[in-house]
Amino acid sequence: MTPTEQAAPWIREQTRQLLSQQGHAWLLHGPSGLGQYRLALELASAWLCEAPGADGACGQCGSCHAIDVRTHADVCVLMPETTMLELAWPLGEKAQADIDDKKRKPSREIRVDAMRDAIEFSQRTSARGRGKVVLVYPAEQMNAITANALLKTLEEPPGDVRFVLATESSHQLLPTIRSRCLGHAMSWPEPLLAREWLQDQGLAAEDAGRFLQAAGGRPEDVLALVTSGRKAADWARLSGAMAAGDTSFVRDWPISELVDALQKLCHDSMCVNQGAAPRFFESLATKAGSGPTMQALAQWSAALSRCRRTMDHPFNPGLMQEALVEQAKTALNLVH
Repeated sequence: MTPTEQAAPWIREQTRQLLSQQGHAWLLHGPSGLGQYRLALELASAWLCEAPGADGACGQCGSCHAIDVRTHADVCVLMPETTMLELAWPLGEKAQADIDDKKRKPSREIRVDAMRDAIEFSQRTSARGRGKVVLVYPAEQMNAITANALLKTLEEPPGDVRFVLATESSHQLLPTIRSRCLGHAMSWPEPLLAREWLQDQGLAAEDAGRFLQAAGGRPEDVLALVTSGRKAADWARLSGAMAAGDTSFVRDWPISELVDALQKLCHDSMCVNQGAAPRFFESLATKAGSGPTMQALAQWSAALSRCRRTMDHPFNPGLMQEALVEQAKTALNLVH
């Protein structure tokens, strides 16, 4: 999705809100799926637009087009190389050459070399005369060295540069980074509005509602689920499949997606155990006050938390997947 395409209504409202305020550095923060990157790009487009309005960029001028096609000379994006490739931002010549020559794989964190290039970029003269923007996403992927390299420039920005940092884990940022930015907590969309927007993206009304519950009310996470090939019916059947130890049910699921789904299932099982309504799995609502023991669920939750720390680099994805399903089966069958 590019800035000239229609942003979700809650993103447009936040764009208007932030454009009415002054500041050279913004930190957009909140859980995943609320549109941090989208809002950051909307702000960058509006700041550099040749004919901006109260609602943001015009979407028609040369500046807006340059951002659409990822060639704007006054925009510098700081992202992990994996994210840049996913979002169609071009890598630097040397980085692209290294990856093409298989000297290394795309980085999963923001490299300090890229940060140095961004600092040098911030000191240049604006090419189009409307200032410069450094967009950092996801900001929590800066390591300590990279973040410290940014501090001085954030505190005393040269000339007409603005910064917009977007993150889904603001607690992982250095306190000194957070203190140098104006913070903005992302708004949660109303469920009805989110469902209508998802239907506009091509989802059936029933699927939009089910997926929105599966994603905890976060619309962009719904699109990620759909893109990964998930079906609404899969989510409804997940609890039973895990209780039966059915590894074939999740054979094509990435480890990160499986861990996320199991943590949601564990959370809802805990809620049901205590007589509360489930958040992610409507099918569990009929089991209030029953199901697995709290001790089994607490042990399962701790095991999933440990697994999350290494899920991006599993020793053997297949074995890890089998182990996760076995943990789920054991916990879900230790009933009262």
